[in-house]
Amino acid sequence: MNNTNTLKLTEGAMMTAFFAVLLLITVYVPFISVVSGLFLLMPFLLYSVKYSIRASLLMFAASLGVAGIVGGVFSIPIAILYGTTGVVMGWLVQQGKSKFMIFMISTLVFAVNLVVQYLFSILLFGVNMIDEFFTLMDDSLEQAISLYSAAGIDTGNVQEQFAQVMLTFETLLPSLIVLSSALLIWIMMIINFPLVKRLTKRDLPNFESFRNLSLPKNVIWYYLIILLTALIATPEQGTMFAYALINLQFGFELLMVLQGLAFIHFYGHSKGWSKSLLVILTILGVLINPLTRILGIIDLGFDLRKRISAKK
Repeated sequence: MNNTNTLKLTEGAMMTAFFAVLLLITVYVPFISVVSGLFLLMPFLLYSVKYSIRASLLMFAASLGVAGIVGGVFSIPIAILYGTTGVVMGWLVQQGKSKFMIFMISTLVFAVNLVVQYLFSILLFGVNMIDEFFTLMDDSLEQAISLYSAAGIDTGNVQEQFAQVMLTFETLLPSLIVLSSALLIWIMMIINFPLVKRLTKRDLPNFESFRNLSLPKNVIWYYLIILLTALIATPEQGTMFAYALINLQFGFELLMVLQGLAFIHFYGHSKGWSKSLLVILTILGVLINPLTRILGIIDLGFDLRKRISAKK
């Protein structure tokens, strides 16, 4: 028992030190930080795969203190962001959850962290990073328009178009946070899972083939309800209801596009198409996503895959 506790403490200290090194590189080394940032959750994932959630939380707490020492107060949010995600990810591996379930829950944890930290930055420091970003973009645009106007170049309605783009970006911000979180978690899982598997000598779950991806049936009904609500209701622009409706519609449209792309891969596999052709079709499917979305709806609503499999 004592040997086990000693090993647990020793590995916890090692993982905390490992995280401190990664954090130092991420905070202070500009270009390498892009790469090191992808490994920030690895110490937590590696430790929580092997040990209990209680031990993992203790290691996480120690990492917060170390983050404050080596990187300053503003490094603590980074430690919270990657630490909680890594601990949850490792715990889910211990519970035997599928890789897709781990991906979904980890994305949710990461996105919630970002939102909470954004709100805290406003409440505690009075700094709204998103407003600052929009202000910076507006100032840059005004300077550019002034320079072009002075040079005799017609800028037309560039400012109005830019304002519309910024409004769209602001409206879809919640969806973009979730989407960027999902992309980052997916990349980090692809990079870190094989390394953790090799270091721990344990079997970690794998993603199923993309062609086998299929959303639950009830997703299509939720999507139809949202579409009908968007057609019938006329929420006032800028209200919470309008924001929620637009983001939900955008999110479910992305899911239908994903379903459509998965069907293309399923059909291509059944016909023996080459990988290069499937890559080209995937790119085209993203570019002409309205058609891909319709294909996803048909596949989910009418069980196209079962019909194709039955014909075989």
